[in-house]
Amino acid sequence: MEIISKVLFWVANSLLIPDIIILLILFARSLLLLGGFYNQFITKRKNDKIVNPLIETLTQESIKDLQMALPKKDNSLYIKYLKSLLDNTINEAYADFTISNFENDLEKDLSLSKMLAKLGPVLGLIGTLIAMSPALVGLSTGDISGMAYNMQVVFATTVVGLVVSAIGLVTLQVKQRWYAKEVNNLDYVARIATGNIN
Repeated sequence: MEIISKVLFWVANSLLIPDIIILLILFARSLLLLGGFYNQFITKRKNDKIVNPLIETLTQESIKDLQMALPKKDNSLYIKYLKSLLDNTINEAYADFTISNFENDLEKDLSLSKMLAKLGPVLGLIGTLIAMSPALVGLSTGDISGMAYNMQVVFATTVVGLVVSAIGLVTLQVKQRWYAKEVNNLDYVARIATGNIN
């Protein structure tokens, strides 16, 4: 039994370095996500000022006005699919196909936020529990400096994991609200464009 517990202890301790490295990579990735999220927010505000008033008063006659008002460059997924929808309003099937593709792409965009929200606390907890064991050993043997170092690792991994998770969760929640409204707008535009107003 003692051999098994020693092997288990050795395996657990060997996971601390990879856990810290992955946590640091995820932290860097979450900062990049935050920068991209801010850029997306600014772009969305500009697009919404132009597009939303035209969609609210949209009729089949004013579809050309909406097309002309759209930005020339595809600066977001929403604008890209809105252009595609307006350029090819052949039939209802194509409109459904376009909206389904938009939903698939937005799921891809949300996947990083979901991963960070879930993995952050898990990796933080793993680092906490692994570093807690040597800290308790240090306490029992009177090695206060060793215990203090391990407690620093305990708190650092917890904090970094929670920050990563918080960034993932906030960006996920906000983006889900944005995309829900954009899917609704695309559906409305498709109904007006195809004349299916039921």
